[in-house]
Amino acid sequence: MSVVPARAPRDMTGQRGWGARPKALLEREGFLAYLFMTPGGIILLLFMAYPFFLGIYLSFTDRLVGFPDYSFVGLTNYRYLLDDVIFRETVKNTFIYGFFTVPFKLLLGLGLALLLNQHFRFSRVLRAGLLLPWIVPTALSSLAWLMLFDSVLSPISWVLKDWGVVDSNIAFLGSAFNARTSICLANIWRGVPFFAVSILAGLQAVPQDLHEAAALDGAGPWQRFLAVTLPVIRNIVLIATLFSIIWTFSDFQLVYVLTKGGPANATHVFGTYAYQTGMTQSAIGEGAAISLYMFPILAIFAIILLRYVRAED
Repeated sequence: MSVVPARAPRDMTGQRGWGARPKALLEREGFLAYLFMTPGGIILLLFMAYPFFLGIYLSFTDRLVGFPDYSFVGLTNYRYLLDDVIFRETVKNTFIYGFFTVPFKLLLGLGLALLLNQHFRFSRVLRAGLLLPWIVPTALSSLAWLMLFDSVLSPISWVLKDWGVVDSNIAFLGSAFNARTSICLANIWRGVPFFAVSILAGLQAVPQDLHEAAALDGAGPWQRFLAVTLPVIRNIVLIATLFSIIWTFSDFQLVYVLTKGGPANATHVFGTYAYQTGMTQSAIGEGAAISLYMFPILAIFAIILLRYVRAED
């Protein structure tokens, strides 16, 4: 008695079992998730992970731009920067730049968000116009601020002289204090819309019935804000603050266009000093070390804020 070998079952399209496997894989949610994340993962590897690890490698070398020969020097670049007077000034400037601007951006953005959350005439137009400082290219808006801070043609100086407030043009970028104040003001103007739009989105999710219930219990506007609104938008405020700290500490375009780190290296931040050292002076290994000094600082801020967010959740 002969035995007939079993045939592979056919699917609805008439294909054998092996031909049905790709279709079965595409129907699995886990496989589709990895499939759709693959292009994004490749982009992250090419444009973020690779430059980051290349920068770490270069920071341990004495490589110069235009010279193929270089050697591994370990932590020499990092130790040298600790004794560098300009680098220490850069660290101080970066912390001043970050801690002076972020609180103002947060408070002004929160105030604007609370104002624009009200219903009044032209409120939608104002909400759209609020995005302009943030969506305009940074280099372009920085050139506008450069004109406003010009020592000769500044319209601010003209107005103040016409009002009798000052007797001569103000050197906005001519002294260390004036230059630091000027770049901080420009950064605040550029960063307020991000906070305002982010917090405004959170305010839209606050249940109105909670406000009504609190008002019936006799709570005033400030008490309702603390007891009802703030708990809902707290995580949004923390995440927006984290992003703002990262962007402010790594800022380059605004400072470079306005001062290029001057006068006399008084406004250098990590980005501008790393560019000057790595590209202008061709010491790309040392420039990479300057940039990487910023990484643990930002990592500490991220860990603290994210752990606080998770604890609140």
